[in-house]
Amino acid sequence: MSGYRRSAARMDDALDTNPQGLLTALAIGLLIGVVRERHHLDGTTTVAGVRTHAMVAVAAAVAANLGAAVLVAVVLAVGVLALASYMRTREGDPGLTGEMALLVTTMLAALAQSDASTAAGLGVVSAVLLFAKQPLRRFARDIVSEREVHDALLLAASALIVLPLLPDEAVDPWGVLVPSKLWKLVVLVMAVGMLGHIALRTVGARWGLPVAGFFSGFASSTAAVAGFGQRTRDEPGLTSTAASAALLANFASLLLLIGILATAAPALLRVSAWPLAAAAGALAVSAAVGLHRSREQPSLPREPAARAFKLSHGLLLAAIIAVVLVLSAWLRSLFGDAGALVTAMLVALAELHAAAASIAQLSATGGLTLTHAQWGIAGLLASSAIAKAVLAFVSGNRRFALHVASGLTAMAVACAAVTAWVVQAG
Repeated sequence: MSGYRRSAARMDDALDTNPQGLLTALAIGLLIGVVRERHHLDGTTTVAGVRTHAMVAVAAAVAANLGAAVLVAVVLAVGVLALASYMRTREGDPGLTGEMALLVTTMLAALAQSDASTAAGLGVVSAVLLFAKQPLRRFARDIVSEREVHDALLLAASALIVLPLLPDEAVDPWGVLVPSKLWKLVVLVMAVGMLGHIALRTVGARWGLPVAGFFSGFASSTAAVAGFGQRTRDEPGLTSTAASAALLANFASLLLLIGILATAAPALLRVSAWPLAAAAGALAVSAAVGLHRSREQPSLPREPAARAFKLSHGLLLAAIIAVVLVLSAWLRSLFGDAGALVTAMLVALAELHAAAASIAQLSATGGLTLTHAQWGIAGLLASSAIAKAVLAFVSGNRRFALHVASGLTAMAVACAAVTAWVVQAG
């Protein structure tokens, strides 16, 4: 009798101390149960519906509060019942979704007792996956090609397996070649290609690529130029749109540069505001011209190429950047801080934001006057424009390269001209 009282008291304490967990567990059971119930509106046998999932959720929640041994017993009991249900219905319904949904409800209800918010979120995700059976099946079987699945797996392996294994420390005497950073660029090139591919298939060529280009520019405008350039070789009909996407990527990169200056050297940003605004305006106009031309094209391809990116393209780009970084570090070791501007411009050939951060740091610490720093920013944009224009010719077709090069040249010239005016006026 005393043992019964202790168990009852323990259950009362559990119910009193975690009402949110119990309510969350019940909500998860009802939500998943409703979705499972609606999948059998055609009259087929329901493995577990609203009431079953709700009852299982309550049982798991109470068991989690009573202790690990009780929870293990409940999980085993649900597993046995799910197995018995599968043995009975496997002839007409060989799938395991209903049985697994029952186990998921059990585990999420138990999790809700210690982390209600996470359990609730996973419950919603599970319900969405169950509800989206037909769209997901159509996506996996009809929409996505085998080549695209291969590319997605390659991208995931590159980002989640290879990248964590690479060292975060430099492997050269000058401390500039960091394998993890170089591989990140390879991943970015592949990700830009995948992002453009998805956007192209989702909203069409005319607007999908520009949207993808703008957002990819916050990661790497260099990778964007390379990725969209490669697409024009495969699909010449997308040349104007891809060029606009590459220029919008550089527009986003310029916005990020402004953010770096605002953080590291606000005084330099104030005196460079008009030159940077002129550079941004030149890029925006050049991108708009490409979008206008795309409207005049007689047709655009309805389906993109099955391949989202090429790994060799990213590897080649990383190798070129590694050479530039080593060269700039070697020159800096020879000429010291006096060659900071030249070194920064060389770095800008490979990485604009790293070069801008160095100029901003030198300006903030007094290593460069504001006037010299202003010209340094203009020089960085010119250096970056040269490098990306060359990359556009290497990666894309001739029309893409000319459009991108003209837009980047307009950016650099506008920045330099307004910088000269600001310096003279000051």
